[in-house]
Amino acid sequence: MTPPTGTPPFLLLGQVLRPHGIRGELRVEVLTAYPERIGPGQRVYLGPSPTDVSAARLYTIVQARQHQKYLILQLAGIGDRNAAELLREQYVMVAFEDAVPLEDGEYYLFQVIGLEVVTTEGEVLGSIQEVLETGANDVFVVRGPRGEVLLPVIDECVQHIDFDAGRITVRLLEDLLGE
Repeated sequence: MTPPTGTPPFLLLGQVLRPHGIRGELRVEVLTAYPERIGPGQRVYLGPSPTDVSAARLYTIVQARQHQKYLILQLAGIGDRNAAELLREQYVMVAFEDAVPLEDGEYYLFQVIGLEVVTTEGEVLGSIQEVLETGANDVFVVRGPRGEVLLPVIDECVQHIDFDAGRITVRLLEDLLGE
């Protein structure tokens, strides 16, 4: 699978917080919606930045388990606390081409940044500048002629996403624009 233009080289899985124990395990803050997809035999990259390919180093996961709200990883070649300490604050990433394929209707958040947002009535609201991840649902931050508009990513609001056309069609919910 060839990544589309503008695709980051890596997708974030987590960030190493600190060593866990004395056998080289790593306590990792989970940054993916699918931590259950991280497991033994998987190849991951660790590096200081998800965009710096040259600084990333390849590892193979030996063991992965949940511990409270964290993930505990054992990587091949990291056998003691000293080796694990050198990986503190590194990002745990997977190459985009090695990522588990998404289900129909799913997308990566980076894919919606920059898409034009149009209402079902044809009004251009602007383009998506960022996506806020809240507990209930994500929120698209749109900037355009009306200034900043916050759109909840729920079925009642987001009607259609057309990546080929670079456009998202939304139905404005009552009182969404404060009018």
